[in-house]
Amino acid sequence: MRIRTGVLLSVLLALAATAGAHAVLDRADPRAGSRLRASPPRASLWFTERLEPAYSRVRVDNARGERADSGDSQVDAADSRLLRVSLPPLPAGTYKVLWRVLSVDGHVTEGEYTFQIVP
Repeated sequence: MRIRTGVLLSVLLALAATAGAHAVLDRADPRAGSRLRASPPRASLWFTERLEPAYSRVRVDNARGERADSGDSQVDAADSRLLRVSLPPLPAGTYKVLWRVLSVDGHVTEGEYTFQIVP
């Protein structure tokens, strides 16, 4: 019985480690749901795992669904958990940040959030 319990515990720990290996959004700037008085210079997203640069993207859309960023989405060369895109001066409004990333372990995650620029 003791051997079976040990094997079961090992399998459960291995599954938990594998499940936690996906790149999950850890934090972002601007933050989700934030209300800013001025346009930020970029959107920066930090993930819990290293990202594959060739397959990781972020974009920022305006309220009409039109692209509002500068189109230069990239994984940071010094920190492969950081994904960012430059922003031109944005007028007041609601913006949606959308990302799709591939972690170096081969798992894809995606998501979105909004922030506002208020006058």
